[in-house]
Formats: sequence, C-alpha cells, structure tokens
Amino acid sequence: MNWKQAISDYTNFLKIEKGLAKNSIESYSRDIKKLILFIDTLNTPISPINITSEIIEQFMYDISQKLNPRSKARLISGLRSFFDYLVFEDYRKDNPTDLIESPNTIRKLPDTLEKEEIDNLINVIDLSHPQGERNKTIIETIFSCGLRVSELINLQLSDLFFNEGYIRVLGKGNKYRFVPIHSTTIDRLNFYIDDIRPAITPKEKEEDIIFLNRRGSRLSRQMIFIILKELAIKTNLKKSIGPHTLRHSFATYLLKNGADLRVIQQLLGHESITTTEIYVHLDTSYLKEVVNLHHPRSAININDQ
Repeated sequence: MNWKQAISDYTNFLKIEKGLAKNSIESYSRDIKKLILFIDTLNTPISPINITSEIIEQFMYDISQKLNPRSKARLISGLRSFFDYLVFEDYRKDNPTDLIESPNTIRKLPDTLEKEEIDNLINVIDLSHPQGERNKTIIETIFSCGLRVSELINLQLSDLFFNEGYIRVLGKGNKYRFVPIHSTTIDRLNFYIDDIRPAITPKEKEEDIIFLNRRGSRLSRQMIFIILKELAIKTNLKKSIGPHTLRHSFATYLLKNGADLRVIQQLLGHESITTTEIYVHLDTSYLKEVVNLHHPRSAININDQ
C-alpha cells in the first residue's frame, strides 16, 4: 500500500463511517501529507506499512520547532488516528506513534453494541422489500462471524459449508480461514439465498457473490456503512457505528463469555495478538466481576472456605 492509496482509504473511512465534516477530513489529510513531505527529504522508500517510530520521532523533532504544544498534540493525535486505522484494518501490526509523547492526548476505545442495540437495528429494518431482507442477513452474518466489511462483500456461495457448520473467509493477505457459523445465521442465509437472491440477475463474474445490489453487482464497502448509518439514525443510536462495530462487539462478547484471546485472534484473522487486544477492550464492570469471582480475597471465595 502506498501513501496515496492509504490516504484515500482513510479519508473514505472518516467520511462514511465517522461522518466527519469536509474541513475535519482535510485537516487529517494535511497531517499525513506533512509527514510525507518530510519522508521525501530522506530519499528512502518508506511506505505507511513499514514506517517506524524512529522516523516519526525525527519528523516530530523537525516540525516541533514550528509548533506550540497544542498544535503538536493535535498533529500527533491526527497521525495516531491514521495509524490506528491501518492497524484496525490489519495493514500494520503496530502503531508507530504509540511511543511518541503527546500532551493531553486521550485515546478513545472503539464502541461496542449491547445485544438490545443490535436487536433494535434489526427490528427497524423494513422487510417488505428484498433489500431489507438482504440487510438483515448482512447484520446477522457480520455479528455472528465477526467479519471485516471486505470479507463480507467478497463472500461467495462456494464459501459456505453449512453441513460442517463453517464458512470460508478470504482475509488479509489473501489468506483463507474457516469461521464457525451459528445455526440461526445459517437459516437466515439459506432464506436469503433461496428466496430473495434469485430475483436478482448477477452481473458477469459476480454469479458466486452472495450479497448483491439491485443491479446484480457486489455491494461496496461504502454501501454497508450507509446501511448501518441509516439504521442507527432510525433507532436514535448515539454511538459511532460501522461494520467494525459489529465485528468488535462479536469479539467482546466472546471474551466476556470466557473465550481465550488466542481463539478470538484466530476467529478474527489477526496475525498479531496485539491487533486483537485493540478490538477487544475490557470494560471496568467486567474487570470488577472477574476479580470478585476469581481472586482468593474476594467475598465469594472467602465465604466458600
């Protein structure tokens, strides 16, 4: 991935998923372009994938002479957000800005959805038309299997192994993995494939793609974001939501119900456990529950003695 492609993908993410205004998006882009201008002076091929924290430290030292502390903090925050996105999408295993000191920088953990919030999203879908049935199937599939949006839109009929209880997913680096799928999601997919999808004539080379638009083409990433945004508005959901929110919720629920982090790493298709830890944050109420349940000094365990 080169810088041009990275900026394009990131700004689309900010616009469609985060819903940022044009001026805010341009501000984020300027931060990255400042870094690129510095890299150009080094006369060394450096991409957003292989840039190191040392290079960014050099950049910050070079530019900090011209910035006040507040501007410096904002610049670091902008770069950190960009590299968080690359880690989030599995283009990188780490964020090279993590070791860069920044005054008054607070990092926001990704949102998760409660079960009731996911149910509400599904319940407001208009099932009187085929697109509604498709959209319900999409949400059920992402949340049931923890798919990336790119994995969902490229899912094919030949990837379904319902008798075995798995689907085959083409993830980052063109690597396949098998993900278990719940029987209720199998039923939902079977209904969509058998009763809804046949009314659409797939375009050439799209015959095997599961989720199609009305013109017979596979759905775009942007379309999935838009579908979820519109449903969130209907339910008055105040959280920032996108396909990654459902994926993150999938992983968080597994962890809270006792799944090992390494297992979740395999299900999500992460090469690095560090990436999984970014998706799967623990809320303080759950941490308190774990300590009270398992620590030898907890009231529960003392009473059992």
